[in-house]
Amino acid sequence: MDNRTAVTVIGLGSMGAALAEAFVKAGHPTTVWNRTASKAAPLVDMGAVHAEAVGDAVAAGSLVVTCLTTFDDTRAALAPAEPLLTGRTLVTLNSGSPAGARSMATWALGHGARFLAGAVKNVPSAVGAEDTLLYYGGDKGAFDEFASTLRVLGGDTVFLGDEPDLAALYEMAVGGTLLPALVGFFQGAAALQARGLTAASMVRFSVKWFEMINSVLPVFAQEIDAGDYTEPASSVNLFVAGSAHDEELAREAGLDMEWHKPFHELLRRAVEAGHGDHSISAVTEVLKQPRVRSAQPRS
Repeated sequence: MDNRTAVTVIGLGSMGAALAEAFVKAGHPTTVWNRTASKAAPLVDMGAVHAEAVGDAVAAGSLVVTCLTTFDDTRAALAPAEPLLTGRTLVTLNSGSPAGARSMATWALGHGARFLAGAVKNVPSAVGAEDTLLYYGGDKGAFDEFASTLRVLGGDTVFLGDEPDLAALYEMAVGGTLLPALVGFFQGAAALQARGLTAASMVRFSVKWFEMINSVLPVFAQEIDAGDYTEPASSVNLFVAGSAHDEELAREAGLDMEWHKPFHELLRRAVEAGHGDHSISAVTEVLKQPRVRSAQPRS
């Protein structure tokens, strides 16, 4: 007898659709719902069931997985189905702050649901792969019960702990590297195009650079956890010296590199705090002391 978990997926954007497809391909009875019903059609062709009403979708699965933009969007979508959440496990896979996750957990528990907040640390096309990472925080009993089902979404499935905001915390902690890294790549692309070269020509070298960064992260983490920055491979002063090169490139290539200024300010503050000869990871200590900005005078 087939005893695979009946799953409901709410929200069929690119990521939600990929989640639903992974469940269908793994043989789980899968019900889907989306405000724009037409997005369900490809999944129905694969074997999913489309529920016209969100309440019908929630009622169909013991495991309800939502993939909407924010926690507020999730609550709004599920509002008509609130009475049906009792006894079910709700898993949210959306963006949001730790505070938002805690509020969502309170809401879910208030409606009788067990709750897990999670994050997918890859692109939609990677859902279902053995090395795709997803992590969750919240009800451990719920995670243990549905771990094999959730592992369908990615082989690297991690339970962070019973605090429901842990996935959001790690999501923001890890995600803080994304925009600076991407803008740095886009800056490089603009600089190359200013010389008549293609962005594609730098991809191989950028990948190697990211691999180098990967290799030093454990060292930086050890320095930060120990609070000892006295044996630097790269010092704060070295990065300060390099900041002048940024300004030269901006003039030569005609680039807007104003986005560097906050980073240069962090370096300056690190030097002022006595970290000039310390590891660049000592900037962490500066980030722990946010600047108090004076209120703007009223006109």
